[in-house]
This record gives sequence, C-alpha cells and structure tokens, in this order.
Amino acid sequence: MGYQLSKAAGDKLLAQWSRNGIVFAPVKMEGEGCFADTDVVRYGNVTSLDQVEWEKKSDYSFKEILLPINETLFYFTEDQTMVPKGKEQKILIFLRSCDLHAVKRLDQIYLHNGGEDFYYNRLRRRAKFILMPCAETCDSGFCAAMGTNACEDYDAYVSVEGEDVFLDIRDEELSMWGEEILNGNSETTVALQFPKENKEKVTLPKNLSNESVSLALWKEYGDRCIGCGRCNFVCPTCTCFTMQDIFYRDNTNVGERRRVWASCQVDGYTDMAGGHSYRKSQGERMRFKVMHKIYDFEKRFGYPMCVGCGRCDDVCPEYISYSACINRLAKEEQTHEK
Repeated sequence: MGYQLSKAAGDKLLAQWSRNGIVFAPVKMEGEGCFADTDVVRYGNVTSLDQVEWEKKSDYSFKEILLPINETLFYFTEDQTMVPKGKEQKILIFLRSCDLHAVKRLDQIYLHNGGEDFYYNRLRRRAKFILMPCAETCDSGFCAAMGTNACEDYDAYVSVEGEDVFLDIRDEELSMWGEEILNGNSETTVALQFPKENKEKVTLPKNLSNESVSLALWKEYGDRCIGCGRCNFVCPTCTCFTMQDIFYRDNTNVGERRRVWASCQVDGYTDMAGGHSYRKSQGERMRFKVMHKIYDFEKRFGYPMCVGCGRCDDVCPEYISYSACINRLAKEEQTHEK
C-alpha cells in the first residue's frame, strides 16, 4: 500500500520504526575515508531521513550487518563451551536493488547450501529490508547486465523527493508500527525508481571453455594485483571467512572462537598443513574470484553470484576493473567459438 507523506511525517515514521528496531542506512562519514581529508559512505545507525545518503552509492555494502566482520561464535573454558546469546530486536536495512539481490546470494550460501548457518540465520530472521530508489545509474555499476537493477522482494520502499516522502509498505509489522502516522495520510500509487541501463556496459560470457583457465589475461591481472583483498571486503556477495581462537591472558585455557572475514585474494587463504597452497600467484587468485562470481556459482544455483554493484572497481588501488575483465572473457569466448 502506497502513501505520500510530508518530510516531517516521514521522520516521525522513521522514529517510530527506530523504537521497534535498529535502523541502518548508508551514511556519509566525513573525514573517515582511507586517505586524509576524504569522506566515506558506509552503513550506520540512523534516526532521521536527513542522515541517510540518498544520492551516492555506499562505498561498503550492507553485508557487515548480517555478517559481522568479527563475530564471536562461542566462549570456551577447560571443560565447556557457551554460545553467546543473540539479540531479539528487529533490524531495518535501507539498501538499493542490487544489494537486495545480494541478500539472495548470501541466503543461498548460508541457508540453502547444506545445513543452515546458525549465526547467520538468527541475524537474518530479524532483518527487514527497506528499498531505496535509484533514479539514475551509478558510474561503475552494471546491474542491468546482471538483472539486478529492479526488484520486488522488499518489505518497504522509501523515496524522498524534496519535502515529500513516498512510501510503499508490504510488511504488516512495519505498517502496524507506523499505523498512527499512516492513518492520517491518503493512499496513493508509488512509482518505484530503477535504472533501466548503465553507463558501464558488460557482456557476460555464457559458454566458457576449459581454455579460459589458462588465458594470458590472468597473469596480466595478477602482475598488477597487490593482494590487498579490498575487492572482497566491499563486495556484498563475498562470503569467505577464517577462524581465530583468542586466549585470555589471565587463563590461557579460556577464550573465544571468532569468525572473521577473509579474502581469496590475500596470502595464506588457501594454505594447508605442510606448507601446501592451492593458489599461490595473484593471477590464479584473480581467476578463481572471477570464475566463481560468473561461472561456478551460476552452474550450481542457476544465477551469477555477482550483482553488478561496481564497488570492486571503485575500491581497487591498482585500478583493476572486474567489469573489463568480464568483457575480455566474453571476447575471448567469441574468438574461441570462431
């Protein structure tokens, strides 16, 4: 059901939602970028619509809300373990269409890829997703090519246009929380804003051959990659992690086990006992990442892992373009077919 509210009424609604859950949205954090005197847009807790960054795509995705960067799985002593209690408060996440499609990818890995992941599931079932508009495409995104530029699987849609707020609520609980505010406004049809095409044009290779794994382009990219892993950390669909056991100083037999984000691009990720490693060169790691995103995942689940957000292109300090790599693979495929 759609509504047109005043900005003041929209803020009251958000404040009401905040009383029932924690609201996260892209926020411009001044002076907190990687370099001096630079800003960054990443997710933070908001209580008003003016705190939300509506125009610029977030530099980091929503992923750290559902998959904490550092999460304690259990505490241990000499003879027992204890899982920390999870919170029950709802989580409301403002995000764009490409990121909402990324939730499906995270669910596939953590909920439908064998047994359910207990820790992800208890966070996921608390989450509600508030879709944000994308009136125009961002510079680096290629969501149209990935089919993620539009979506319908949202709990609410919120758009701020001047002094008006347009709202489409599908979740009964969200409607109930804002019932007093919404009752004073007439219903209307809300037109969702999605980009129909992107500045960045990407063609997905659909018939990759065995020769694709030995192409010269992997060494070319590998020579440039410094293995920092930033592309993985900003990606909304990268799901890899490692484990850390933390031992307390007062008693080294007591501590906690943590799940910590990891990257397939960094040294040590594929190391095994005895000093063996599956992928030693950066070219091999680049190949694994790209092929997993556009080939292996789709072969298993029927759709690509990548959602075309373009963050990996934005963040790479060596200006390695993942989208350009995909286009080169498509051209190599066409050459091989001829």
